[in-house]
Amino acid sequence: MKISVVIPAWNRADRLVNALESVYAQSISPHEVIVVDDGSTDHTHEVVRCQFGDVRYLYQENRGVSSARNTGIRAAGGDWIALLDSDDCWLPHKLERQQFLLRTNPQAKICHSDEIWIRNGKRVNPMKKHAKRGGYIFKHCLPLCAISPSSVIIRRDIFNEIGLFDESLPACEDYDFWLRICAVYPVLYTDEPLMIKHGGHEDQLSRRYWGMDRFRIRALEKILASGTLNAENHAAALAMLLEKIRIVVKGADKRDNTELAGTYRNKLHDYSQTHAFQTETTP
Repeated sequence: MKISVVIPAWNRADRLVNALESVYAQSISPHEVIVVDDGSTDHTHEVVRCQFGDVRYLYQENRGVSSARNTGIRAAGGDWIALLDSDDCWLPHKLERQQFLLRTNPQAKICHSDEIWIRNGKRVNPMKKHAKRGGYIFKHCLPLCAISPSSVIIRRDIFNEIGLFDESLPACEDYDFWLRICAVYPVLYTDEPLMIKHGGHEDQLSRRYWGMDRFRIRALEKILASGTLNAENHAAALAMLLEKIRIVVKGADKRDNTELAGTYRNKLHDYSQTHAFQTETTP
């Protein structure tokens, strides 16, 4: 089992050190470690070159986290891809534990784990809505991102079928990706925390954009149009789409953004008509 670790990085040199140290502290060594520098202007290159000489360092002009992940995935030589965000860390037995789980469940194509949350330097307990689980979890993925990228190992060939991360989404690209995977495959899960997720810093994508549900709406529209959903999942995704459009309309009204509110009201009307028609015609 050859595991390629892919770490996208953008102006997080100091945090990247902690992420890489957690990789090199693993109880089993990965096949390779790839850092994709997404146009950093800090000392990311020097950190990697001077402190982590074995890392495959790839530089690209700034195109966003999805593009950086995709660059690393395309370059990877392993048959499994382990993702790690530059502001997160792994616990020392992360790869070993997941390798064991995948070898004892050879049909699985993706494995994720529970996690420890650190926010502004203090450990916090995730809310119930963030609870992780395994199996066929498509419906569980609809409200919000149900899998942390830094927790997963993914079989490489799944990208040939599902596709890579959507580079047109400035945020919620992981939400979109998990919807596409979980519409087709069950996921393997361990409730053992195997990673530390850091939050609260100013450069998080969730702080950069207002109305994150706008990007989830695009992801839901994509999956509804894909033809991959069975009737039950299609109905659940459509219901969630309507709910998220209402949330965006409410937020736009609150900010007196009449143009955005009007756009999403029109979407709500169109999809509501579709929903009503499907409800009437379902036996």
